[in-house]
Amino acid sequence: MFIQTEATPNPATLKFIPGRDVMPAGTADFRDASAATNSPLATRIFSLDDVKAVFLGSDFITVTKHDAADWQVLKPAVLGAVMEHFTAGLPVIETSAVSTDAESNDPIVVQIKELIETRVRPAVAADGGDIVYRGFEDGVVLLEMQGSCSGCPSSTATLKHGIENMLKHFVPEVQSVRAV
Repeated sequence: MFIQTEATPNPATLKFIPGRDVMPAGTADFRDASAATNSPLATRIFSLDDVKAVFLGSDFITVTKHDAADWQVLKPAVLGAVMEHFTAGLPVIETSAVSTDAESNDPIVVQIKELIETRVRPAVAADGGDIVYRGFEDGVVLLEMQGSCSGCPSSTATLKHGIENMLKHFVPEVQSVRAV
């Protein structure tokens, strides 16, 4: 098994690409070990010292380290943990960790979700993260940054200059975008 790694815009995060499906549908974001109890893969990665967060995407795993940790030490350990997990044939998720919000019939919300799904999520996934729609209230779109995007120094610029400008252009009712 060959696992590729890629740097992300967040220096505390690396993207691991095992060359196979990780999540068949949706994503899973684990901000600490206690949240990963239903994911044998994330639990295995959290068992390593200095792992701060684990994000599971369709065909990648994003690992965030604690600030004091060194990727030269941690990266080989993560590679080993991922390889051992897939070689053992264990499930990535034991129960559904993907939550979906109730679909709205509001045409504005439908348009916002469509733009996020088709224009934003693919670009964010390329950097090892995800962005999830969480609501639309009084002209403000609420989005949750996950994976390498969570805590990334450039995530504010991505939200304000990229996503907000695009949504305002296509959906005049959007006044701003805010991370939750």
